[in-house]
Amino acid sequence: MDVELLKPLPVPTPVSLPFWEGLAEGKVRLQKCDACRTWVFYPRSRCSCCLSDQLRWRDVSGRGTLYTFTIARQPTSPHFASDTPQLLAVVELEEGVRLTTNLVHVAEADIRVGMRVKACFERVSPDITLLKFQPA
Repeated sequence: MDVELLKPLPVPTPVSLPFWEGLAEGKVRLQKCDACRTWVFYPRSRCSCCLSDQLRWRDVSGRGTLYTFTIARQPTSPHFASDTPQLLAVVELEEGVRLTTNLVHVAEADIRVGMRVKACFERVSPDITLLKFQPA
């Protein structure tokens, strides 16, 4: 069997389901705490700042800045052997949230910390769409 077919996929939980549904709709959706106004990521049932359970899902811009990156020339797992080099990144969204992701549609030589990026969406199964980023 082709290793490519065996890539591990995220498993949405009741708490994270709105995030995954947003990606399927081509939207980046994050939680915001109504008590302290903090953006929260990764999805959780309580605010990471004030521990309130008053979290609401909101669509965000999907635009941000490349905070840091690395180029993995060796597969990070046998499942990703066909994806090398992997352009692994941390993006800081305009809302201040940082998230780990992959860069796509960019030449290695053009990647710079601080570059503007925007969300793009990759449907990898009927149920899962992944969030990746490309130059803005």
